Amino acid sequence: MGPARLPRRGAASADSGRPATARSFLSVWRGLTLQLFIVAILPLTLLLLLIAFGSYSLHQSDMRALVGERDERAVRSAAAGLESELHHRMAGISSLAAFADASPTLPARALLAVSSELASDFDGGIAFLGPEGMLLATTGQENLWDWIARNPTGLRLASASNPGPVVSDAFVELNTQRNLIIASAYSARRGDLVAGAFSPANLAAQTLAESYPAGSNVTIYLVDPARQVFFAAGGPSAYKLPADHQGVAEALAGKAGTTYAPSGDSEHVIAYSPVASTGWALITEEAWQSVISPSLQATQMAPLVLVPAFLLALIALLFGVRRIVQPLQRLESEAQALAWGDFEAIRQPVGGISEVQHLQMELMDMARKVGAAQEGLHDYIGAITAGQEEERTRLARELHDDTIQAVIALKQRIQLAQKFVKSRGGHQALSELEALAEETIENLRRLTRALRPIYLEDLGLVTALEMLTREMGESTHLDVDFKQTGPERRLPREAELALYRITQEALDNVVRHAQAKHASVQIAFDKGIRLEVTDDGAGFSVPSSPTEFAPSGHFGLLGMRERADLIGARLEVHSEARRGTRLVVRLSHTPHTPKRE
Repeated sequence: MGPARLPRRGAASADSGRPATARSFLSVWRGLTLQLFIVAILPLTLLLLLIAFGSYSLHQSDMRALVGERDERAVRSAAAGLESELHHRMAGISSLAAFADASPTLPARALLAVSSELASDFDGGIAFLGPEGMLLATTGQENLWDWIARNPTGLRLASASNPGPVVSDAFVELNTQRNLIIASAYSARRGDLVAGAFSPANLAAQTLAESYPAGSNVTIYLVDPARQVFFAAGGPSAYKLPADHQGVAEALAGKAGTTYAPSGDSEHVIAYSPVASTGWALITEEAWQSVISPSLQATQMAPLVLVPAFLLALIALLFGVRRIVQPLQRLESEAQALAWGDFEAIRQPVGGISEVQHLQMELMDMARKVGAAQEGLHDYIGAITAGQEEERTRLARELHDDTIQAVIALKQRIQLAQKFVKSRGGHQALSELEALAEETIENLRRLTRALRPIYLEDLGLVTALEMLTREMGESTHLDVDFKQTGPERRLPREAELALYRITQEALDNVVRHAQAKHASVQIAFDKGIRLEVTDDGAGFSVPSSPTEFAPSGHFGLLGMRERADLIGARLEVHSEARRGTRLVVRLSHTPHTPKRE
């Protein structure tokens, strides 16, 4: 339940005047601080993050797409270069076959001598094979061509039905264990096979050297239709291309394009293109982030030039918090204590800029004037309260000495009259009058005790409170408990009377407004006096300031506060809707008065 503390005038309540460091850290982010943060710092921070990370993301996306487009163009160009070189070699073999047809009488060795310029394109040599597969002539690699002549069925070569030119699949040379390919054409007039062997790895190395120079970060794969890698360069994974590597199936299917694949902490761009004449696939792979130059990467952080502006704004905010907001919050706390009657709290220095200090000085001057006015009002209220108690005592005495005695006499006369009445109806009427007189006497005595608590004067505060709770429980539906802790000691008459009246008013409020079933009164004697009244009723919203007591209709609270002020006590009210109410009166450093017998 949220407390509403009502301190005595001239003394701070439990929380008033507390330094800012003792308050919750979250209180720093109220008021002007929160406004500065929302209006200035937060938008600037969000703008900085949006610009920095937005531009970085856009830059990365554009660079990623740019590298992908570049690699796709490069791989298409490289595949076209390979296609051109293959066509050049096939055209050379076709020309040699046509020359052989035109010179049917010229020996094969002489034909090779005439076409020596073709030898540079065929690092495996050029050969003429007879109709029966016999080796007729060769420019070199006789063992290779002897093996080819003996195993013609394992290779795809030109023939009478397919004069070519024909390019075979790659095969492994037995001596050097390198991959070779044979381009062949058939000489119809001579019945000979003209063939040239070349290494696809050498072909790829020579052709791709211009597009992918040594030292580049690009890994290149040349794959045949059987997914055999017969050329790889530029990376540590040479000849270790997985069968399901991205781009391979697409390129072997005759498609060209790019795709992206994660690899460790980076992302690789994979470009692929087919070599149509042979069904090969050319694959390139590189981390596209490595393409970006350091200077270009530095430009990505250009938006961070806003960081100094952000730091300056943050410094300005911290200055505003320490020199403006926190002093204002301390001043607010002191002003709240001032509103509850603590006129000394406003004198605690709050620091801050000169305007805040001037405001505190004005509040101190106002507090001095209000304090002087309230001192006069305090004396006036004390005189009124004393007059009320005197008037109550006089009324109680008159009721006891005159009115009650008169009703008692009336009751006795009714009893006497009953002896002379003979009719049954008369006896019944007089009995009713006697009961009414007895009830009036009890009500007058209860009223007399309420106006003048005789137990308080004769037996002390504890007995008076115990009798008050007992009578309240007997006369109302409320179940009231009383408890005392600590050895009882008598207080000055004014203090005991004030505590009794506060308890009386609190219990009356419980009966009239709280709709409670149970209430308790506890008084504890220690270094001071602690009186507590609690109930399990409906509760209410406690006003945030004593000035709201009267406008909100809490006149009982206002009267209890004034009585607590008169004896230098502090009143606390804790209440919450449907959670009941707890009223606590604390009286400390009370003068000891011997218990009166």
